[in-house]
Amino acid sequence: MAETIEQSERNTRKVREGLVVSNKMDKTAVVAVIERVRHPKYAKFVMRTKKLYAHDETNDVNVGDRVRVMETRPLSKNKRWRVVEVLERAK
Repeated sequence: MAETIEQSERNTRKVREGLVVSNKMDKTAVVAVIERVRHPKYAKFVMRTKKLYAHDETNDVNVGDRVRVMETRPLSKNKRWRVVEVLERAK
């Protein structure tokens, strides 16, 4: 029992929230994830943006949607994430 709990904690997948910036590819969305990082010397918070390629099986996300993505096995050269849910639709 202790081994299964320990193993499941070790294998948890990363989950990120971001904004869809492109959906022109088939079954793929580009999601921009913004991260607030504290500068090591000046202690000021800096915004860092990372673009993630996420698998969107149903092609239902649009540019401007706020989505939650989860880490998955490599699906292509750049695609290692999948869209879990749409949190907020673009207006």
